[in-house]
Amino acid sequence: MPTFDLYTTDPGDPHWQVPATGAARFSWEAMFVGQKNGSGRDRLLALYQKGKDKQWDGQKRIDWNLEVDPHDPLGTPDESISLYGTRYWAKFTEKDKGELRKHLASWQFSQFLHGEQGAMVCAARIVESVPDLDAKLYSATQVMDEARHAEIYGRFLHEKIGMLYPINDNLRSLLDDTLRDSRWDMPYLGMQVLIEGLALAAFGMIRDTTDKPLPKQILAYVMQDEARHVAFGRMALRDHYRQLSDAELREREEFVIEGCHLMRDRLRGVEVLENFGIPTAEAEEYAERSEFLALFRRLLFSRIVPCVKDIGLWGKRLQQAYVDMGVFEMGDSNLDLLMTQDEEIADRLDAERFEREERERVAEVTEAIEEGATHLA
Repeated sequence: MPTFDLYTTDPGDPHWQVPATGAARFSWEAMFVGQKNGSGRDRLLALYQKGKDKQWDGQKRIDWNLEVDPHDPLGTPDESISLYGTRYWAKFTEKDKGELRKHLASWQFSQFLHGEQGAMVCAARIVESVPDLDAKLYSATQVMDEARHAEIYGRFLHEKIGMLYPINDNLRSLLDDTLRDSRWDMPYLGMQVLIEGLALAAFGMIRDTTDKPLPKQILAYVMQDEARHVAFGRMALRDHYRQLSDAELREREEFVIEGCHLMRDRLRGVEVLENFGIPTAEAEEYAERSEFLALFRRLLFSRIVPCVKDIGLWGKRLQQAYVDMGVFEMGDSNLDLLMTQDEEIADRLDAERFEREERERVAEVTEAIEEGATHLA
């Protein structure tokens, strides 16, 4: 079935064209993995090697035979839905509530899908525009990672939910700003720090709360890749921003503030409520009053704030913006620990699956031996 037939509303022109600016940069300073160049860039080459080692096939690593109830794909508790307890919720039948859960999951995973396609394009722009060959090499592995993620989220939406939502206006706006900027570091800042950082937190919250095995697998394996991507952005930007003037740093801090507001406001899911006949103003009010969504939106910055601080964007205006958003204290979070945990969770899922498959193979062999012995007797 064509994707357009699955959209809840008309997404418009099937092709979104963003005018590109900036230069394509080539580097004749060839590096190789394992080479010690004395400039600290060997860390990036080691990350490139890790990126190659950790490539995987989404068709094989994920168990697509796992069943998903499209009307409860994530095991979403009623209390987490912004309509819960309202006059609309009181009128909903169980069928209506199941349909709402389906739409909410579709909306979330559709934004993940659109974000991953944006990440793929931004990673390709980094390959094109970044001046260092070692960064180009790593970015090339990330392009493949993001393609795999888009493939996986697209398959989940097509096969397991059967519904898609168009890209959210705020995500579209941030992607547009990121891609239009001619400065080579802006795709790093917009994508690796803001969009990827927010996505990681959203993935993690669903991964850690869902009791559904297929979305848990998908999110855990995608997050294992994303941990490398954020590490890449931190390395490249931390080194580059040490060389910038105060005025140049302030420009980037303004970009971060605007991007954080866009990302925060993207997470209300108002489009879903509108599809259930709820006026926009009411839908926005319910989203703003939801205690669960307020907590969710706050926790989503657990990956962004420490990363922004780590790369050297920590001026007074930016700090005040985080104070106003209620997330300033997250600047002290241990980002390395969070990333390590993301990788370990994916490895544990692999180990559990391999152990289960091994037990099934042993059981099959034992059954065959016993059956053969019975026939011989």
